Amino acid sequence: MTFGKIMLSPRRIYAFLLWFLLPYVFFHLLWRGRKQPEYLQHIGERFGCYSACNEKPLIWLHAVSVGETRAVASLVQCLREKYPKYQLLFTHTTPTGRFASEQLYGSDVLRVYLPYDYSFAVKRFLKHFRPDIGILMETEVWFNLIHFCHTMHIPLLLLNARLSEKSAARYARYPNLTRSGLSELSCISAQSEADASRFSALGANNVSVMGNLKFDVHPSSAMQQCGADLRTLFGEKRKIFLAASTREGEEALLLSMLQQVRIPDLLVVIVPRHPQRFDTVADMCAQQGVRFQRKSQGGPILPDTHVVLGDSMGELTAYYTACDLAFIGGSLLPFGGQNLIEACVLGKPVIIGPYTYNFEQASQLAVESGAAVRIQNVAELAQNLQNLLANSELLISMGQAGKNFVHMHRGATKKAIQNVACFLDKHSI
Repeated sequence: MTFGKIMLSPRRIYAFLLWFLLPYVFFHLLWRGRKQPEYLQHIGERFGCYSACNEKPLIWLHAVSVGETRAVASLVQCLREKYPKYQLLFTHTTPTGRFASEQLYGSDVLRVYLPYDYSFAVKRFLKHFRPDIGILMETEVWFNLIHFCHTMHIPLLLLNARLSEKSAARYARYPNLTRSGLSELSCISAQSEADASRFSALGANNVSVMGNLKFDVHPSSAMQQCGADLRTLFGEKRKIFLAASTREGEEALLLSMLQQVRIPDLLVVIVPRHPQRFDTVADMCAQQGVRFQRKSQGGPILPDTHVVLGDSMGELTAYYTACDLAFIGGSLLPFGGQNLIEACVLGKPVIIGPYTYNFEQASQLAVESGAAVRIQNVAELAQNLQNLLANSELLISMGQAGKNFVHMHRGATKKAIQNVACFLDKHSI
């Protein structure tokens, strides 16, 4: 684009267009704040205004929400051991991600919201914290953020990187902007060869494969004990079917499925992905006449209760520990699926739907290893639920296959640390 003799780069056009979205940004915060008031807290941080201070050299990690925050647990541990003199800064996009980092990493890390990708906000953030290195997780490509890290000589790494075919096609519509942004990243280390190939095809440099950090996560003993307590609460002799991280529209399908299955003493535990939907799912259960209890209400689970609504944050590991069989939400409808690795780590057999493009490789490998079963619709889900819960030997076999599957794919943390060391050790000399 040109104005007179002035040539605008793709990034400048992108930055210019962002200003037209500014009213929507405020509307979005207000809208999300209706059901999740935490979105109305720390608004200044989203525009680069921070009160948190730091005098130490700093390693900055960006984890959008809960999944990314939990995935970096092994990386955080290694960073603390290898670089004890550095302060860790977490940035997040969602309140649930911020809350998860408080639970997991405590008060010895700084945590703030990453600013929106406006030039003034990004520059304020970088000048305020002056990180020695930045680490983005998975698919966080923000063109102004990348550019100003590049111009300020802050190494910026994209680790545990993934890029679905759908996302790659979207970035390919803006080839000059995408190529310019990806080329300014110091390093891209992808989860799989397929992810790496897609980044390279879009013009990225310095692309490697590290595997998936989620395979390196070890559930805490405290959370597993919490799961054992939950199992006692649910009933040791009942069959426990967990629907984990469900998305909008899936709960209605799951509740209708209950009319098709005949499993004595079945207890279905539904844990919605987003906390702002807890009340919606509770209303849905009540309207359909389902006998349900909310986990947050405490007290024993009654024998005639058919559904428990898992309306608590940060306890998904406990829910997995307590179940006999897990369905991974976001996969029955086209949301791309959620992480199935945590269930496999705990030796839990898994059912996934047809839509798993967010975890494409892990899902396919889990099916091939015998750790997971893929269904295409709710009728197949009901049939597999009936068959699997009637076959305890098969459940045990699938659970062991899941543990073996996870063990075979560990090692991403070591490669991530090697990538960090290439830039941080050089920076420290």
